[in-house]
Amino acid sequence: MIADARVVGIQADGGLERTSFPPSPGQKVYEAEVGTLSRFLGLDHDGGIEIGKLRYHDLPVKLDLTKLLRKHIAILSMSGGGKSYSASVIIEGLLERPPEKGRVGVIVVDVHGEYSSLAEKGGEADYSGHVSIIRGHELRIGVPNMNAHQFKEFLSEITEVQVRELQRVLDELRREMHSGKGPFGLDEVIEKIEQNGELHKQLQQALLGWLFDLRSLGIFENVDNPNWESAVEPGEAVIVDLSDIVSLRKKQMLIAYMARRLFNARKNHRVPPFVLCLEEAHQFCPEGTAISKGIIETIAREGRKFYASLILISQRPVRLSTTVLSQANTNIILRVTNPYDLDHIKQSSECITSEVAEMISSLPVGEALIVGEAVNYPIFVKIRKRRSHESTHGISLEDAARDFERRNNRAKEDAKAFM
Repeated sequence: MIADARVVGIQADGGLERTSFPPSPGQKVYEAEVGTLSRFLGLDHDGGIEIGKLRYHDLPVKLDLTKLLRKHIAILSMSGGGKSYSASVIIEGLLERPPEKGRVGVIVVDVHGEYSSLAEKGGEADYSGHVSIIRGHELRIGVPNMNAHQFKEFLSEITEVQVRELQRVLDELRREMHSGKGPFGLDEVIEKIEQNGELHKQLQQALLGWLFDLRSLGIFENVDNPNWESAVEPGEAVIVDLSDIVSLRKKQMLIAYMARRLFNARKNHRVPPFVLCLEEAHQFCPEGTAISKGIIETIAREGRKFYASLILISQRPVRLSTTVLSQANTNIILRVTNPYDLDHIKQSSECITSEVAEMISSLPVGEALIVGEAVNYPIFVKIRKRRSHESTHGISLEDAARDFERRNNRAKEDAKAFM
């Protein structure tokens, strides 16, 4: 036997139609032509995002932008399986789109500094003019843009009485700002509360304690940095490099604030349609509690109505919020071997049978199963080569060690020459 096949329908101009009678016994079977196969799978060769090539066929896999992004993507793989590489390939495709094909803004939450290479020259294609990088230590939350309930997201233990008092202070400072006093930060909020002699002492001390805690993080100022409404542009990518921040709490606060600002701006048409790419998504929207979980789940549920999309990247699908994962209608699954993760993936996608799950666990690096909204039928794809300069995270240990020694020796020689 060469292959086991079953009839799924007749390819017509309007799509796939049901067959009214079975094929005759002994009838010849032919390999599908490229055009027929492309239409059958729902590929978009006119303006789609090129992901790679169909396994066992010389057919480029180009996915329709709307079907790919409108209802979110999950890229799932074990560590080293190629998930960040695959995400970079998608980002390249978004940056390459001409205006007439429709372009979106791209924001990448980069936990390990793996995407900064997109802004570097030296690859097959140069995206440096379309990629900006914001380091974690540069990010600031503008206090005037927050209300007391947003502060409560950062301080879950704060009481409703404290929330009301904090909102009263924020409203007062905002009125002063609009009358010409200028924007305010946490120091001004703290000062107002300290000066309020009518406030119950216990309430005052508790509220001040929460605000001192927030101030110690060093992420609050009187204005946002960056200004998210001007940072996001069609056909441009913003890499938010959090590799210099250790505190998970601080990372969640910054991303929660950023995501909310972007989503609200999108609902009011102040930013273009965008895709928010979340590396290590289980850190920001886990099954358990997280500061950033609420807004990410909101975007997952409501984002498609406002053209705000998510790309969720995770090596531990079992730790991801089931609410968020179930809203990702396209899954790009690379090699996964953990049985708990495989079970979680199977439960989130009805297309994945036990047989397909076994194939996922034996996928070679760089090959992926794509299922869901973006394709008519599940397909196995060999991810194409990146056109941008590849991240040093992707090079071998030997190359990394040699590169370090070369840089170190050069620095020593420069120091000697200077002396």
